[in-house]
Amino acid sequence: MTEMTTQSSFTATDEEYSVQYDRLGNEPLSVAVAEAVATFCGEDVTELEPLHYTINADALERLFEPRADGLRSGGSVTFEYNGCVVTVTAAGEIAVESDTLE
Repeated sequence: MTEMTTQSSFTATDEEYSVQYDRLGNEPLSVAVAEAVATFCGEDVTELEPLHYTINADALERLFEPRADGLRSGGSVTFEYNGCVVTVTAAGEIAVESDTLE
């Protein structure tokens, strides 16, 4: 599993929360995603449904993990989780916004 952390920087509004995670840090991407959603929703991360109920967390980790030729330079994944739309990019951003369809 790739280790990552969300210690870098973040931006927040009432409609969107964005955090930059360290793709070479020591916190798994799946944990960083859950923490970003919890922060945006004003909830404790332990109150959220497990991320793996929504997306294959291992596949998410593998998609953005370092490769033999370096870090992935492009691509993103968008999915719904806990009433939010979450986008994870290869640039190291986790963006969380309200699911406007609800």
